[in-house]
Amino acid sequence: MKVRFNSVVKVLGVAAALACASTASAQSAGQFTAKVGLNQLTPKVESGDIGAPALPGSKGDVDRDIQPVLVLAYGLTDNISLETALGTPYKHKIYGAGAIAGTGQLGTVEALPATLFAQYRFGAPTATFRPFVGIGATYAYFMKERGSAKMTAITNPGSGVPTTFSIDNKFTYTAQLGMAVNFTEKWFADVTLNKARLRTDVHFSTGQTQHMKLDPVSVILAVGYKF
Repeated sequence: MKVRFNSVVKVLGVAAALACASTASAQSAGQFTAKVGLNQLTPKVESGDIGAPALPGSKGDVDRDIQPVLVLAYGLTDNISLETALGTPYKHKIYGAGAIAGTGQLGTVEALPATLFAQYRFGAPTATFRPFVGIGATYAYFMKERGSAKMTAITNPGSGVPTTFSIDNKFTYTAQLGMAVNFTEKWFADVTLNKARLRTDVHFSTGQTQHMKLDPVSVILAVGYKF
């Protein structure tokens, strides 16, 4: 995945160089755009403790993931647009932290954070470089939660019954900051930074619970086309 992500960075660098020598028509009122790229989603985890009989200070951590993404937008005016993304679920590995750091992988979960953004794009529609900001409504949906034998050993030591778990789905909001570079009348590239406020709870089949502050940050590098 790292190689693919770096390749997109190089493509966007070439696009930016072309932009300097081209006239461009940025997104304007009534215009649809579509872009494809890669999204790296990194949870910024602050974990609560798993309840007894787990050791005091038993916390969790969540690994990042990179997935392809298709982003669609529509210009309501020359400066205001709506944007949403389509893609495959992000597959995250869950590890022990705190008192159980170093125990290895405790489980996996897939997440699908669906967001509808309202954006403001600075500058005129003819601008080559066009920064934008946005705020979005997000529904974080979790699925396919799977625990490991290590999770069972921590949450229910001595038991032969595997521990299962579920994570609460949540409505929240996401802030957005980005820069679009138009390098022909129809083609453009952009980089987008999104940060969500996401707190949720984990429920174990043993009756234990755990509060998680996830607050994921996503970085999207994409190339798009204006219809």
